[in-house]
Amino acid sequence: MSNKLIPPFTEETALAKVKAAQDAWNSRDPERVALAYTEDSQWRNRDEFFTGREAIKEFLTRKWASELDYRLMKELWAYTGNRISVRFEYEWHDESDQWYRTHGNEHWEFDEEGLMRRRDMSANDVPIAESERRYR
Repeated sequence: MSNKLIPPFTEETALAKVKAAQDAWNSRDPERVALAYTEDSQWRNRDEFFTGREAIKEFLTRKWASELDYRLMKELWAYTGNRISVRFEYEWHDESDQWYRTHGNEHWEFDEEGLMRRRDMSANDVPIAESERRYR
């Protein structure tokens, strides 16, 4: 497999792209995560819409300041050409130590260099007990 995960995706490269995204997000490093996106990447994250790497970094910094001990799992759902869809779950707790599991879907579109130019995310949060956690 090529070191560059670029479209058109095969099952192998789509799976590798999803794994790379999961690993980057689990680093909780906004700078690292933002490098996977185009300079003018367009995002919808729940009810927020924004554009560009700087906005992505600001969003992720804010996200991980409130979603503590964040741990994510992404699973390939579908792929074609320059698009990948994933389902995900992640767990986190707030400042009062209430744990949550967030379930959702993302649709990704990539440029010819393999950078994500569009990310469309929908999710729901479910309160859970710490003993119900799946991801550690």
